[in-house]
Amino acid sequence: MKKQVICSTVFPLLCILLLFLSVEAQTCSPSGKIKGKTPPPGQCNQENDSDLHSDDDPVVALSTGWYNNGKRCLNYINIHGNGKSVRAKVVDECDSTMGCDSDHDYQPPCPNNIVDASKAVWKALGVPESDWGGMDIYWSDTD
Repeated sequence: MKKQVICSTVFPLLCILLLFLSVEAQTCSPSGKIKGKTPPPGQCNQENDSDLHSDDDPVVALSTGWYNNGKRCLNYINIHGNGKSVRAKVVDECDSTMGCDSDHDYQPPCPNNIVDASKAVWKALGVPESDWGGMDIYWSDTD
């Protein structure tokens, strides 16, 4: 009898506790629309926008350290991987220092060793489309 009374008291309390502890995930949704514009001559754009570069353009965004305060902006690098190489233009920075906030769409910071490449770069390296997104490469500045 005591066991039944304890169970009948503990179970509802446990259910109430679980009800208060449940957490619903918040969803992200855009708060509005932004119209982009072409950056001034000689400056990199802030986002790798498909209006500025087609998928056929071999372009990359470099992580913050490699971007070097914009010193590599609009310069070319040679990318080597998969037994091939391609020349690509640096057009953006993949920020390794900031993220996880509204200014960065709650995305985490980029790792400090990222070369974020366009489809043209992946194709030139002969990487199957199913493998696009991650690959060990090495790169160097062009002369």
